[in-house]
Amino acid sequence: MAGEQGHHRGGAQGGGYAVGDDYMRAIRGDDYNYGGHGQSQGQGQNQAVAVTLGKGVAAAAAAGSMLFLSALALTGTVVALVIATPVMVIFSPVLVPAAIAVALLTTGFVSSGALGAAAMGVLAWMYRYLSHRTSSSPPGSDKVDHAGAKLDSKAHEVKNWAQQRMDQARTQ
Repeated sequence: MAGEQGHHRGGAQGGGYAVGDDYMRAIRGDDYNYGGHGQSQGQGQNQAVAVTLGKGVAAAAAAGSMLFLSALALTGTVVALVIATPVMVIFSPVLVPAAIAVALLTTGFVSSGALGAAAMGVLAWMYRYLSHRTSSSPPGSDKVDHAGAKLDSKAHEVKNWAQQRMDQARTQ
């Protein structure tokens, strides 16, 4: 039993970790010769250079393919524009008003959606602000409370000033 436990912990001699030290050093990258089987430090550096070179080749291949796709898209766009230009000139009396209408409709739908999303955000904030079930207040609630107190103070000042002016006008 003790022999089995020692075997599962790193060898027949007992003790150690469940995973070998060499393996863990290789995963963490602690040293260059993590194998410990006669590799010199120069071989570890050669492996690091090979990995860096492999990464560079992979990045260059990815960048090249993306550049090729970008050039293909640009070429397709130019060809489509060359083919569509005569058609657009012929149908321009119809297409221009239609394009303006589509632009206005798109603008209306996008602004409606954005304003609706903003309104929902404000309503959610107000719900969190007004419901005192939670111990923490929503962000900005201290500024709202301060502004409310300031507004209340100014309203009382204006009321007192108006009352004072009315009392002065009655006594004269």
